[in-house]
Amino acid sequence: MPNSAPDHPDQLSQDAMLSLSGQQVLQAMIDGRIPPPAMALTLGFALRGVSRGGAEFVGQPGERHYNPLGTVHGGFATTLLDSCMGCAVHSMLDAGIGYTTMELKVNLIRPISADTGEVRAVGTTIHVGRRSGIAEGRLLDADDKLLAFGTTTCLIFPVRA
Repeated sequence: MPNSAPDHPDQLSQDAMLSLSGQQVLQAMIDGRIPPPAMALTLGFALRGVSRGGAEFVGQPGERHYNPLGTVHGGFATTLLDSCMGCAVHSMLDAGIGYTTMELKVNLIRPISADTGEVRAVGTTIHVGRRSGIAEGRLLDADDKLLAFGTTTCLIFPVRA
């Protein structure tokens, strides 16, 4: 990882991020001290909450996410679930430890459209060990109706500066 300087005085450098636990990194993102990932900006979703073993994202599905059939593409739900589950695992990791998705399984339960309104993806860890982490996630509408469900297995590894 390059030693990149922050774009804003309140933002953390890459080196500073490596000294934080996963939960601290995610909280710094919520606080605006770490910019959101490009994928979140592209699809229009954001990390709203983090706790030890949990992460919650919110997003607003719209016509820009539609597939040719006129509903939100399954990739929108899958990306939100991948994010909340992966970040739930990340929230359990010590400083200098990273992760990546090894396996991802998603069940799309209901169609999503622009009329669905804001959705929230809630990820919770099932198990986090030295080499892998397992989490589950639920994508819910404003009435807590289940839209999609997923599980993930993440590879855990040391991050090099």
